[in-house]
Amino acid sequence: MTDSKYFTTTKKGEIFELKAELNSDKKEKKKEAVKKVIASMTVGKDVSALFPDVVNCMQTDNLELKKLVYLYLMNYAKSQPDMAIMAVNTFVKDCEDPNPLIRALAVRTMGCIRVDKITEYLCEPLRKCLKDEDPYVRKTAAVCVAKLHDINAQLVEDQGFLDTLKDLISDSNPMVVANAVAALSEIAESHPNSNLLDLNPQTINKLLTALNECTEWGQIFILDCLANYTPRDDRESQSICERVTPRLSHANSAVVLSAVKVLMKFMEMLPKDLDYYGTLLKKLAPPLVTLLSAEPELQYVALRNINLIVQRRPEILKHEMKVFFVKYNDPIYVKLEKLDIMIRLASQANIAQVLAELKEYATEVDVDFVRKAVRAIGRCAIKVEQSAERCVSTLLDLIQTKVNYVVQEAIVVIKDIFRKYPNKYESVIATLCENLDSLDEPEARAAMIWIVGEYAERIDNADELLESFLEGFHDESTQVQLQLLTAIVKLFLKKPTETQELVQQVLSLATQDSDNPDLRDRGYIYWRLLSTDPVAAKEVVLAEKPLISEETDLIEPTLLEELICHIGTLASVYHKPPSAFVEGSHGVAHKRLPGSSGSGESVESPDTGSTAGVADAPPAVIPSQGDLLGDLLNLDLTPPATTGLPPPASTGLQMGAMDLLGGGLDSLLGGDLGGSPAMGVGFGAPPATMPSSFNAPVSGVLDDLFDLGGGVGMPSGPYSLPKTGWLPAIKAKGLEISGTFARRSGVIQMEMTLTNKAMSVMTDFAIQFNKNSFGLAPAGPLQVLTPLSPNQSIEVTLPLNTVGPVMKMEPLNNLQVAVKNNIDVFYFSCQYPIHMLFVEDGKMERQVFLATWKDISNDNESQFQIKDCHLSSDAASSKLQGSNIFTIAKRTVDGQDMLYQSMKLTNAIWVLAELRMQAGNSNYTISLKCRAPEVSQYVFQSYEAVLKN
Repeated sequence: MTDSKYFTTTKKGEIFELKAELNSDKKEKKKEAVKKVIASMTVGKDVSALFPDVVNCMQTDNLELKKLVYLYLMNYAKSQPDMAIMAVNTFVKDCEDPNPLIRALAVRTMGCIRVDKITEYLCEPLRKCLKDEDPYVRKTAAVCVAKLHDINAQLVEDQGFLDTLKDLISDSNPMVVANAVAALSEIAESHPNSNLLDLNPQTINKLLTALNECTEWGQIFILDCLANYTPRDDRESQSICERVTPRLSHANSAVVLSAVKVLMKFMEMLPKDLDYYGTLLKKLAPPLVTLLSAEPELQYVALRNINLIVQRRPEILKHEMKVFFVKYNDPIYVKLEKLDIMIRLASQANIAQVLAELKEYATEVDVDFVRKAVRAIGRCAIKVEQSAERCVSTLLDLIQTKVNYVVQEAIVVIKDIFRKYPNKYESVIATLCENLDSLDEPEARAAMIWIVGEYAERIDNADELLESFLEGFHDESTQVQLQLLTAIVKLFLKKPTETQELVQQVLSLATQDSDNPDLRDRGYIYWRLLSTDPVAAKEVVLAEKPLISEETDLIEPTLLEELICHIGTLASVYHKPPSAFVEGSHGVAHKRLPGSSGSGESVESPDTGSTAGVADAPPAVIPSQGDLLGDLLNLDLTPPATTGLPPPASTGLQMGAMDLLGGGLDSLLGGDLGGSPAMGVGFGAPPATMPSSFNAPVSGVLDDLFDLGGGVGMPSGPYSLPKTGWLPAIKAKGLEISGTFARRSGVIQMEMTLTNKAMSVMTDFAIQFNKNSFGLAPAGPLQVLTPLSPNQSIEVTLPLNTVGPVMKMEPLNNLQVAVKNNIDVFYFSCQYPIHMLFVEDGKMERQVFLATWKDISNDNESQFQIKDCHLSSDAASSKLQGSNIFTIAKRTVDGQDMLYQSMKLTNAIWVLAELRMQAGNSNYTISLKCRAPEVSQYVFQSYEAVLKN
């Protein structure tokens, strides 16, 4: 008879009857009653009222009844903690029962009762069970310690259970060892700094011995523990690999993946010229291939892990391409994953085979799969240069099929092939243009527009093609609108006389009729560029494009290292670190492969002897000057308290009445465009309606962008050098920093562009400077208010003050910087132009200037030549005043203008200058006098930078 009868009763007085049955003298009746209680509990009925009656049934020798009572107890102990204390005596008794199964059952249940009140009563029984003579009891007690630690960590530490657990690693029974390792690993994960699993060669030897004899899940615990160990040398690494290798032939796929994880990690320490290294690579392939003969769900997990392994060590599976060929009955998720791995394994040796296979896939019925297959052909062309021609002809064959979605995908990938191999396959453009009318997907339309704009000079009717897209401009997606705007501007710059109406039309549509701020801004920038400087417009819009890289979808190296350490876990399926999807995982330690150093990669010694000009100084990385690096590494990177700095004042400028396209286009077209009736809105006039933002004061960035500062009768602010690269992404795990220094309204600012070229989100930014010559320090925290997503850039302005610690640097204007984010701390050095330190009250009185000039010794005078400068003395004086270099007096002797100037640095050092310029001579002579003559060289560099820009 089945147990279903226990679930069928619906009597009214059920609880009352069950109470009577539970207190019956007959053992069988008692057992039946408990089963009914458990059945009611299972279907969600509240039977907590029977708690005392069920607990009374604990006093029995019958193992089945005891298990049922314990099950009830686990469920209701939390809601009835006071009642649960009644069961403590029975636990204590059961822990001394002669039957080891009962002892183990008692200790297992104790661990599952998560009630604070009774945990302290359970310490003694648990201590006895941890030292029990029966291994089954010991292994159960080991897991109980981990459960108890989760409820009350302090209690477990005070009672010394952790030390007992460590002793169990040396137990004679392999299952006890496995459970002890599992328990310690669990505890260590929630306390990453506790160093509980203090692994040493002796412990590792014990674990490896137990590995051969314990159950499959025990083996997984031990292998995962081994993966956290870092061997002392390659010999120990090889020895561990040799003892783990037999696990690769295990029937359980979890054991196989755990073994692969250990081997992948320890291989990092083996020299590549070692014979064993080659043998190990060969041994890793068969077990991975075997995993692909399992059911689809397991295949998918295996394929996600293989995807990581192939990115790290493609040589393992380079001869196994055929096993990744798609079968007709594979589920779509397996097909797509196999396709991805095929491309990663594609090489010159097997490309013919791969292409034939991909061409076959492109005729399948599954649309998603066909799209991915067509994209894969394009990726093969980009990856294996020798195959590019064959790939292009395959794509053309597919376009001839006229299957709509195949044609669209083919056009998207051909655009990438053009980017990778310019001026090689443009002969196919005519075929692409034939299919223009069938394109209805934004990505394909945008790709086609890009091709027409980029190769407009080779397409006779390019203007007609682009005009056909323009007819439904407002119905297009943003991606297509932006591409169309750029393509028509490219076309106009290549064929100005034929396309002036077209460019007028698109600029008008983008700026006047569009609500999209991105589109409007791009339209205004192009309009402004075309109207003021057509040559610059050509340089910007028709600039040479960088070649696209062969593998754009590779996982970022540091993330890949971490994921390799998580093979066989959920992280390896998601391709995300555990911290990205495990709640409360801030304590999860980031794992790294051995042999790969941390942030030390970023620290190199540059040539500190360089005295190149500020503008073209290469971004040097932190020099090793005595203990300077030590100072920088020990800096506290918590954000400093924000000081109440005044915000930089913006320069007011009314743009409403400006001629946005005045004059500049005339010079490009070589004639007067005027406002002919045929053109609707005259090119010389601004759009009829301007967004309100264009009538507002424009400051900072827009001044620079549109170069509105000059020629409108405005005093120019201190000149800022253009941004240069300070920290390349390759040295900072994907973080790229470029920047410059500016002085706005008396505040020195560090203006940076932070770009995330990694695959993971960056957060928690902070910055700190090392000691430097002028005490520069951040005046507030680095304000990065939102997480920086992959491929995103943000502009950050950091106000600086000069009250930091001072130490003379070489060169004098060198600044060593540490930037921290959630990934690591990175170091770089940059050089600031000295005129950023010239203060606003640096104008000396004439008499004081004269006296000071005489007072400073002639030994402290330096003379320099500024070559190829074509400014009048007044223009030079005005320009220099913008950078706080003040002219005290001017005199003319024999046709030579002499300007006497003063400037004052933030540390109160005065610099006096005499600037001599002869009419008709583009070379100026400058004499500098200063009580600290070492600054003269840098002051001269600033003069040169300001006057020449």
